[in-house]
Amino acid sequence: MAQGNPLSFLHINKPEIDLGPSVSHYSPEVYQKGRDNLHEMIEAGYLCQDNTPCFYIYRLTMEGRAQTGLVCLTAVEDYDTGVIRRHEHTRPDKVKDRCEHILAVGAQVGPVLSTFRTHAEIEKMLAHASSGKPEYDFVGEHSVHHQLWVISDSTSIDSLAELFSKVDHLYIADGHHRSQAASENRKLLKAGNVGHTGREQYNFFLNVLFSERELHIMPYNRVVRDLHGLSSETLLAKISDAYAPSPSASAVAPKSHGEIGLYTAGQWYRLAAKNNGHKTAGPADALDSAQLTSNILTPQLGIENLRTDKRIDFVGGIRGVEELERLVNSGEFAIAFSLPAVTVSELLAVADAGEIMPPKSTWFEPKLCDGLFVYMTKSL
Repeated sequence: MAQGNPLSFLHINKPEIDLGPSVSHYSPEVYQKGRDNLHEMIEAGYLCQDNTPCFYIYRLTMEGRAQTGLVCLTAVEDYDTGVIRRHEHTRPDKVKDRCEHILAVGAQVGPVLSTFRTHAEIEKMLAHASSGKPEYDFVGEHSVHHQLWVISDSTSIDSLAELFSKVDHLYIADGHHRSQAASENRKLLKAGNVGHTGREQYNFFLNVLFSERELHIMPYNRVVRDLHGLSSETLLAKISDAYAPSPSASAVAPKSHGEIGLYTAGQWYRLAAKNNGHKTAGPADALDSAQLTSNILTPQLGIENLRTDKRIDFVGGIRGVEELERLVNSGEFAIAFSLPAVTVSELLAVADAGEIMPPKSTWFEPKLCDGLFVYMTKSL
């Protein structure tokens, strides 16, 4: 992706691409290279720091659908105390990698994506602040239109801060590892700072906040390499207590809760959930991805751990059900499952209940563009 492009931001957030294949991705040399690359871009003027603290309005438009959010810093303490809520587990190795990168580079180079419940005053203010000519305006990868407005006047900054002080909770949509890394680093740096005040740069992390009705979640589908010794006919019979399967002449891309698509041996099936097969204990358990696991993946296909089992893989919804067909038809996988997208309301309900979603349940599009915003955790 970065080949022939010395200004690709991958040289900063994936600096191992500039080193030989014998160098571990987690070696100090890699993180130091990221720091060097960042400072080279700053010194060359490709990245510049505003003279005063600002808020930013960031709008992404994909296939005619726009979402507008506020780029700001949020308090790590709010994350630690649950004011900023989460819905995913994090992997220690990925958190450690982000921690080391932030500490060595002296910057958070990728924002977290968060949401908040609909708030008319905030949304009205964001719309007003983005009504004029944007500071940056370009079309990036996948034809996504990116626009950026700067809010530098103290009155608007204070007004937005005041409005958000009345918001009960933020919810991490995407970026759990980055949030957890900020938390781990704060603990480390706070412990080593006898003069800690709570206003040091390590007390905050870069976040882009969107109203719940601005976000768009796509499905996250599953493919499995074999049928665990079953024939497709036997599998369909075994799942009939939980689902009513019916053949479909076309690909099944479910739109509503309680419906799953199944593709195997060149045939699509529509699986309609039966009530007796959908006993739930909480909002996370009620998700279609969780029901698929408890009714089919684990008892019938022997998938005990979605995080570690090499027989299962996950396909982002942006690749479409056609990709599921291709993977099964290639022989690499024996069966595919298409799921309805998790709704933002379901995500909020899981987070409010303090529960965790099944792995790979949400796919957000469009993606935030790395390189537009960098938060320096060490002063230049």
